[in-house]
Amino acid sequence: MSRTYRIAPSLLAADFARLGEEVRAVVAGGADWLHFDVMDNHYVPNLTFGPMVCQALRKHCTVPIDVHLMVQPVDALATAFAKAGADLISFHPDASTHVDRTLQLIRGEGCQAGLVFNPAAPLDVLEWVIDKVDLVLVMSVNPGFGGQSFIDSALRKVERARRLIEASGRDIRLEVDGGIKVDNIRRVADAGADTFVAGSAIFGQPDYKGVIDAMRRALA
Repeated sequence: MSRTYRIAPSLLAADFARLGEEVRAVVAGGADWLHFDVMDNHYVPNLTFGPMVCQALRKHCTVPIDVHLMVQPVDALATAFAKAGADLISFHPDASTHVDRTLQLIRGEGCQAGLVFNPAAPLDVLEWVIDKVDLVLVMSVNPGFGGQSFIDSALRKVERARRLIEASGRDIRLEVDGGIKVDNIRRVADAGADTFVAGSAIFGQPDYKGVIDAMRRALA
């Protein structure tokens, strides 16, 4: 079956001194979503940005805002990001005491809900809550920092996640985050992914549209 591919540049790699400008430039360059890497210096060893930044950028951003919460606990920040204008909010199952409840909370706020799986995390929890999931995000690096290299075992996890999604019969996006570049995006798509987070591969380059166009050509 044919898939609609989406490219979601990660704000983590943008120039933080010019965020509004960066968001407008990457959307003009063809971004489908804007990916927000939220880190709390607790669940992961880094600290990035909170709901106020999301709220401030919402007016500069004409595409869906895809919030990836690398935080613990999850629920209060999930609610705050929903109110700040997020469209999709995903979290790590091991960061929530009650995964089913957190998914219901996010969807109750009018957002789509996603689960994120770290490189060494099994997909087991997915089969119990797949009816409440709109997005599955497979990490192809360990979360916490940008600019890391792609972990190849993630491809097997993407294949398995794709099988679970197909079996569910539901319209669930399958996103991959970490080390995505023009030269490997096709392999990741062939494994079953349809949404691709790229940070330094896009924001680290002088021509955002050129990189996004090259990714689309690789996917075509």
